[in-house]
Amino acid sequence: MKYQHVLSYVASQLWAIDPRKLQELLAVLAYRAAGHTFTPEDIQARIGDGGAASSATQGHDVAIVPIRGVIAHRMGMMDDTSGGTSCERISAMLQRVMADASIGTIVLDVDSPGGTVTGCQELAGEIFELRGRGTKRIVAVVNGLMASAAYWIASQADEIVCIPSGSAGSIGVFCAHEDLSAALEQEGIKITLISAGTYKTAGNPTEPLSDDERAVLQARVDEAYRQFVNDVARGRGVTPAAVRHGYGEGRVLTATDAKAAGLIDRIATMDATLARLVGRAPAGDLRAENPADEITDHAGPALAAAARRSRLL
Repeated sequence: MKYQHVLSYVASQLWAIDPRKLQELLAVLAYRAAGHTFTPEDIQARIGDGGAASSATQGHDVAIVPIRGVIAHRMGMMDDTSGGTSCERISAMLQRVMADASIGTIVLDVDSPGGTVTGCQELAGEIFELRGRGTKRIVAVVNGLMASAAYWIASQADEIVCIPSGSAGSIGVFCAHEDLSAALEQEGIKITLISAGTYKTAGNPTEPLSDDERAVLQARVDEAYRQFVNDVARGRGVTPAAVRHGYGEGRVLTATDAKAAGLIDRIATMDATLARLVGRAPAGDLRAENPADEITDHAGPALAAAARRSRLL
């Protein structure tokens, strides 16, 4: 797939993402579309550890499923430029750990600005169904950022924990229309679209949106937002009205504000959460005593390594 096609894909999607991250993603893709390249060091510096989070880590009956970077239904070449993951990959990891009888708790380790709407409804429904079986506890941890599509998915867990410096929310949907008509005119370029079907070329970037086209796109956004709100309400056990008017109304909230608003259940470090889940800390504690030692001694080396990678101290 050419980067020009990726840019077209981005413009055609409904997004449940922190708008600032989408602007960053668009800028990167435009840079690549212009023929420029990133070195592996550039990519690593920009996406950090996100691109490495592709498989679950487990030990002492707890499995950690990483959800990092931009989320899309399916992800191919955008993986290396966004540090993202796909709903398909997350689902596959969940199915593997669900099939492991030795696992009693699944931890969703989330650091994501959100992503596309496509795929989120289905993945959220899958997690809610897995939770409903009652065979394994599902705990989502805001290990940095849990915004928009990431919150949509994680809201279906039994419990949501946020690290003290974390942020959650951004419940909303939008689409981006880029009007290039003035720029094309300045360059002396005129594009004529030949089409059949009233709205076949609606939203194309070579001309401004008509009122009818805007209304069509707004209806799509509204319907996706309705589903987003209803799924969050189902997962959190509240009414859709409570989500619409009391869950930040599209804003990203700090850990303290998110807890006050009901988006999360508790504030704790990843170490303290893992220690609590393996039975080494009282359920009400916000931090464990020497949590790194407890994880190392009682959760096995794989889980200890995951805890060390996740720690923000």
